[in-house]
Amino acid sequence: MTDISLDKLVSVFVKMRDKKELLDAELNGLEKQMRQVKLAISDTMRESGMESIRTGAGTAYRTVKTTYGTNDWASMHEFVLEHKMPELLEKRIHQGNMKTYLEEHPDELPPGLNSNMEYSVTIKGAKNG
Repeated sequence: MTDISLDKLVSVFVKMRDKKELLDAELNGLEKQMRQVKLAISDTMRESGMESIRTGAGTAYRTVKTTYGTNDWASMHEFVLEHKMPELLEKRIHQGNMKTYLEEHPDELPPGLNSNMEYSVTIKGAKNG
């Protein structure tokens, strides 16, 4: 296997994870500041009626992104079935519901179902003190 002890490997992993947490916190702070600057740019452009602006440092564009959702899934599901428009929904399987279905119906596999299993390792640092 390896000449390095599991104790050493876990110790290295814990140090790396702790460092990553510090970097993630720093990155989150930077992303928050970037959102604030983008908002200030967007507000200035909106107030000036601009959709784009070229500066010496770069070009900024204002675009509109529309997203759709529902607060009444039962009615939406009924609408999709009534109009035979499954393409209005995204193609993905609800993981928890499929797991429950397969546990309750082990002999009824849906056609075309693929599954992938992989092991993962969880490491918790030792409590000091």
